[in-house]
Amino acid sequence: MKLVLAVVPNDDSVNATSALTKEGFFVTKLSTTGGFLMVGNTTLLIGTEAERVGEIKKILKDQCSSRKQVAPSSSSFGRGLSNHGVAEETTVGGATIFVLNVESYEKI
Repeated sequence: MKLVLAVVPNDDSVNATSALTKEGFFVTKLSTTGGFLMVGNTTLLIGTEAERVGEIKKILKDQCSSRKQVAPSSSSFGRGLSNHGVAEETTVGGATIFVLNVESYEKI
């Protein structure tokens, strides 16, 4: 048994969750905030058999696209949330996926 933790952009979370549940996965959504851009993310918790992890990764790859976004430069960090820094274009999106072993699982 595996637990897949997938951090996805809020913009992609509805499509990703829909595609996962359509394929029979049970998904729990948590609202989270990223530390780099300080924007909202969704963390998906998906319990599954080990042999289905690849299927989850493929769905997330198909549903969570990377894109460019203008963000404050890192030189403005540490000054609060002010807009005094120079904006930089950075790639955002995609999914960050963690696969953990599950020692015990029961649904009661």
